[in-house]
Amino acid sequence: MMASSCCKFYHLHGFDSRQLLEDYFSDKPEMTLGDDSLIFPIENLTKTFAQGHIKGDFLIDLSVGPMVHHLYSACRFFKHIIVLKVSDRCIMELKRWLDTRTGAFNWGHASQLHEEIEGNCDELQDKEGKVRSAVQHVVICDLEKENVTDPIVLPLADCIITAWLLDHICRSQDDYIRYLKKFSKLLKPGGHLILIGSLGKTCMTVGKDKIHALTYDEHFVRKALVGEGFVIDDCKVKKRTVVSDLTDYKAVIFIAAHKMM
Repeated sequence: MMASSCCKFYHLHGFDSRQLLEDYFSDKPEMTLGDDSLIFPIENLTKTFAQGHIKGDFLIDLSVGPMVHHLYSACRFFKHIIVLKVSDRCIMELKRWLDTRTGAFNWGHASQLHEEIEGNCDELQDKEGKVRSAVQHVVICDLEKENVTDPIVLPLADCIITAWLLDHICRSQDDYIRYLKKFSKLLKPGGHLILIGSLGKTCMTVGKDKIHALTYDEHFVRKALVGEGFVIDDCKVKKRTVVSDLTDYKAVIFIAAHKMM
């Protein structure tokens, strides 16, 4: 794996957002990372939302690439979802799916996984349609601004989901805490944060590009959340069991937390 110092930064340099989906979230036989990138998040999100205490009017998604499978469970519990992206290419790819345009990425395998995990075929018959209805807006954001969606001012969210984004926008652990603070400002007191990330990663490959990743462990992310005023309600870690030259993470982590009042 190429040294992190030679990698591109996710939010500063261009990369092929469609290739990201093909390499990490597809159902192709050669895509070996599905247990960690698809099944692990879907299982934990399904269990977390099924408890019934994370719900409300407004959810913000701040996640890597144009992925949508992490929103399938959430769309049942929130009236409105706003997706924030740092890349125009990600927005175009996501809107292609939202608008059911020709050539959109096929997320049918994710719908099938939800059906198998949730076990309710009747509710899942139009799972993709429910996600499309819930996603009200896809908005470009600038993570360096005080208001990341300037000039748009968003209402404070009942919940934020951030999947793998912090891994790839942070140069240092101080950056991680700084961006976490920015995300927290988008959240109501008492609101919930769901965080998915990779532990021990230095880089990921997308097509011909190497994308930087911040290396951190479970202890660091727990300490960072508590330091920013969060109470951790649940934490699951799954060690990597598959071999792939695409990326060098050691484990994936899922955390559900709430912001203190």
